[in-house]
Amino acid sequence: MRSGFRRIRRAISRRTPKGLYARSLIIIIAPMVLLQSVVAFVFMERHWQTVTQRLSAAVVQDIAAVIDMIETYPADPTFSDVTRIARDRLGLNVLVLPSEPLPAPAPKPFFNILDGILSEEITQRINRPFWIDTVGESRIVEIRIQLPDHMLRIFAPRNSAYASNSHIFLVWMVGTSLVLILIAILFLRNQIRPIQKLAQAAEGFGRGQPMPTDFRVRGASEVRRASLAFIQMRDRIERQIEQRTQMLNGVSHDLRTVLTRFRLQLVLLEDGEDRRELEHDVDEMGRMLEGYLAFAKGEGGEEVGELDLERLFLRFESEAALKNCTIETEIAGDPLVTVRPDAFTRCLNNLVANAMRHGQAVRLLARHDDRWLSVSVEDDGPGIEANQREEVFKPFFRLDEARNIDAGGTGLGLAIARDIARSHGGDILLSESALGGLKAMVRVPA
Repeated sequence: MRSGFRRIRRAISRRTPKGLYARSLIIIIAPMVLLQSVVAFVFMERHWQTVTQRLSAAVVQDIAAVIDMIETYPADPTFSDVTRIARDRLGLNVLVLPSEPLPAPAPKPFFNILDGILSEEITQRINRPFWIDTVGESRIVEIRIQLPDHMLRIFAPRNSAYASNSHIFLVWMVGTSLVLILIAILFLRNQIRPIQKLAQAAEGFGRGQPMPTDFRVRGASEVRRASLAFIQMRDRIERQIEQRTQMLNGVSHDLRTVLTRFRLQLVLLEDGEDRRELEHDVDEMGRMLEGYLAFAKGEGGEEVGELDLERLFLRFESEAALKNCTIETEIAGDPLVTVRPDAFTRCLNNLVANAMRHGQAVRLLARHDDRWLSVSVEDDGPGIEANQREEVFKPFFRLDEARNIDAGGTGLGLAIARDIARSHGGDILLSESALGGLKAMVRVPA
């Protein structure tokens, strides 16, 4: 039973809206509809049906009185007094006709409580063969009753046997509900819009986009507090990034100055094995310094713009030709993507360079739709063991066997690539390639 409830709950959860606006409307509308359904049912069951039953009983009693007069005073061959009394005192149009068979039963309406209640009352109070028509003329109900020697035909006003004005209650109830729902929708939209703007601003900030021009603090007090907290958090992060960038620029300048002095002093040394080893160490130190600074600095200050994937893939094809590698490229969707161009180019360049370094065949596939941009880089190299595919994203982690992610470097290639992907609101995942090597999948919001 518990598993059945869980399946029902999951099925309902899959079919219910996920947005706050839609769910809020359901929270408002569902109780109102349920309440009105209960009220309408109670009204139909207790009021409408009861009133109709009493009105129908009164009409049937009048008809029974007319039958008693016909049977009590049979001397009048035209029954003119009976028809006059029925018309003037009872509001019934009565015709006493010669005996004839009753018509065939009229089709029963799908929903008409008058037909059922009136038939039940005639059966209980008169108990004679009868025929009724409640579907024909809208304002008249026709009743025919078989008497021993005559056919009694009665035309009664519908409103004398049926609570015909009850629909006014339903019209007022539904009309006022629609007006209230419309007002609730308008007010709810004004309350939800600041939350949507805050979500868009937070998502844009996560992707490195500037603050929307129409974003401002508004809405309920809780939403205002959240908006103020977001703005303050964004300002603190931007100040921190700016201070870190300035500090790294100063450190970079000082260290590069020292390395330049080393290179000048090496020029003055005599050519020999010691000099070449020192030059190699200085070059290695400079390359390591650039890698460290690039990883720590990132691309946070770059503005969002358009990047042409076709042009970038053509550049990768040229590099593959120089390195004697075969590369297969494919783009599905719009080749123009909105990212931070330099950062995203560096991300893909690190992945493609690793693929070319460790494999001879590379496959580059990009898929761009309305929501996501996915770029996969596959190679036929030695690959990476499944238990090490997360470890290689750690800074300074290097593989000693089969595949060194940053051969001869600092082990920052994949760390920088994932940092760039996550700064765009996406990520990089590693898996086994169909070519036999490694597959790196970059997936970021479009």
